[in-house]
Amino acid sequence: MDRVSAFDEPLKKLLGGATAKVMAEHLDLHTVGDLLHHYPRRYEERGQLTALADLPLDEHVTVVAQVADARIMMFNNGRGKRLEVTLTDGSGRLQLVFFGHGVHKPHKELLPGRRAMFAGKVSVFNRKMQLAHPTYQLLDTADADEATEAVDAFAGRLLPIYPACKQLDSWRIAKAVDTVLPSARDAVDPLPLPLREGRGFTPLPEALLKIHRPQTKADIADARDRLKWDEAFVLQVALARRRYADTQLPAVARRPRREGLLDAFDAKLPFTLTEGQEKVSEEIFDDLATEHPMHRLLQGEVGSGKTMVALRAMLAVVDAGGQAAMLAPTEVLAQQHHRSITEMMGELAEGGMLGGSDLGTKVVLLTGSMGTAARRQALLDLVTGEAGIVIGTHALIEDKVQFHDLGLVVVDEQHRFGVEQRDALRSKGKQPPHLLVMTATPIPRTVAMTVFGDLETSVLDQLPAGRSPIASHVVPAKDKPHFLSRAWERVREEVGNGHQAYVVCPRIGDDADDEAEKKNRKKAAEKAAEEDGEKRPPLAVLEIAEQLAEGALAGLRIEVLHGRMNPDDKDDVMRRFAAGHVDVLVATTVIEVGVNVPNATAMVIMDADRFGVSQLHQLRGRVGRGSAAGLCLLVSEAHEASPARARLSAVAATLDGFELSRIDLEQRREGDVLGQAQSGVRTSLRMLSVIDDEEVIAAAREEAATIVAADPDLDRLPELRTALSALLDKEREEYLDKG
Repeated sequence: MDRVSAFDEPLKKLLGGATAKVMAEHLDLHTVGDLLHHYPRRYEERGQLTALADLPLDEHVTVVAQVADARIMMFNNGRGKRLEVTLTDGSGRLQLVFFGHGVHKPHKELLPGRRAMFAGKVSVFNRKMQLAHPTYQLLDTADADEATEAVDAFAGRLLPIYPACKQLDSWRIAKAVDTVLPSARDAVDPLPLPLREGRGFTPLPEALLKIHRPQTKADIADARDRLKWDEAFVLQVALARRRYADTQLPAVARRPRREGLLDAFDAKLPFTLTEGQEKVSEEIFDDLATEHPMHRLLQGEVGSGKTMVALRAMLAVVDAGGQAAMLAPTEVLAQQHHRSITEMMGELAEGGMLGGSDLGTKVVLLTGSMGTAARRQALLDLVTGEAGIVIGTHALIEDKVQFHDLGLVVVDEQHRFGVEQRDALRSKGKQPPHLLVMTATPIPRTVAMTVFGDLETSVLDQLPAGRSPIASHVVPAKDKPHFLSRAWERVREEVGNGHQAYVVCPRIGDDADDEAEKKNRKKAAEKAAEEDGEKRPPLAVLEIAEQLAEGALAGLRIEVLHGRMNPDDKDDVMRRFAAGHVDVLVATTVIEVGVNVPNATAMVIMDADRFGVSQLHQLRGRVGRGSAAGLCLLVSEAHEASPARARLSAVAATLDGFELSRIDLEQRREGDVLGQAQSGVRTSLRMLSVIDDEEVIAAAREEAATIVAADPDLDRLPELRTALSALLDKEREEYLDKG
């Protein structure tokens, strides 16, 4: 077998179909190489037990412990029975629980004094940590071959504990790794020899053997150092090559003309720009004046005035004879941007119209739901160059849309757009247009990419004058129901003071999803009879709106807003809310970005633990936009000790989006820095942490830049090219290319 194909061998050839299927579906492991790069999360030392006192809630864990006692309990008038087993390890105790027919085998085997490995998900019942129906393997019996192997493995010095899933325990993963470990000898070493020797790194095959089957703690440290470097370095080479390629692309330099559109716009602004806005605008204008495409990320706190900075960049490009397109994630947002930009520009947005300014240009809107005549006119204005600025949704990307001379693409909220969509828009320029990406909360991938330094970054961290503080509180609805009643009283008080409120829910809820919900509820009820803590379905807009209208907020003017509504109806609701004709808007996250209603002062987020940190911060940014203080209430039924509650407390504790993005990153890790879905199990960073390893990344970046400058196509480094193509399969490389 040649050196590359050993790693490409499908797992099902070596492990059997059933195991390979679970690995593919639940751990995203498909080949020998994937499994060899599935590193142990930690190691148990022989005879040293896991500290039961430190178990993380809601995570799959593997513990090695001793049975203290076991007893059968009856419930449901003797119709049901459960086995409760208490484990101990000197640091703490842990309860195991088995139900129904599942009690017989463990009842016979888990006798006081027996020692075993247990795997399961940690939950809380009656304020005690427990594992319900864990799988286990006895460590002090030689009844079966498997147990003997486990004892042998455990007698080794360090027992690797792998990231596992419900369907596949750590020790089964360890056995699978044993099967493929001989292939580690075939690993292609991506590091150039001078670099490897200069930094004293272990060769890659040896590092893989040491990480999976270490003899000593020094072996683990050795292997980690080497494998972290590989991840940082190969990724940095990919980014360095992309930066190099960007500098080779031609672009039209766009310099604003004196006393043109930008100067006229600045002259009529009723306020002065913040220092931050001035500084960031300069950085952008410098980039626009160069002859290769700007590739800049504009990170700004919610409400820091990013739209103003982006608009000035667009006006500069129009001044220089080009056109600018702003891509918004939703129709509501595109319409809102169009409205606020035309209001800010006044007669400057009416170029060529009666009463418009001689210096002006046309600002057109293009969305999927526009009428045929309006759409035809907008397309005509774009192709003739009559419209200097277009604001739209992904409708801008369709083939029919032609530009006269596209010079700048502004993408609002990076994480809402597929890269393909951004790229399709960029390809509409005669030469690659400049690109400005705006994000209100640095999301993990952006933070990661920023640390990796692939985009030029501008930061707006001052809030313009006139923004009010926002108080945030967690409302523990399950532990303290009266807190929720008080939350609705607070909403009434805000409305009584002439203000408005949002109520946000994770789900829409309508007939279409009713059937599925009924099934889910039935399942949940059945399971809850056996186990505590089964999550109910997320709360829905339509149900909550109805409950509030009939109960806690009866008498107030309540409307709903969600993504499945007809666009005209959505716009109508938003207009009436903005005009003050609606007291409470019950909505999904469709209001998350850019919705600007200064009179809305309160927000209640239901099932707040179902949202990510960035999303909560974004949602909260919709209140406190006027002179009155904002209030954001995060309603949750999550247990006080759970990671979900810790996340909510972090959001309540700070309004600093940059701090929150760091917390988010620490909690969720990086997702896949190369753009796999953030929720995916697998990450291209298996060993490296963007938060903790900035020094490794910085050093790898320098080495990568030197190597790429000397040999952009890596002709002299075939092993590095191979490693690069393994990391960047076609899809990922394109993802990276498109930023």
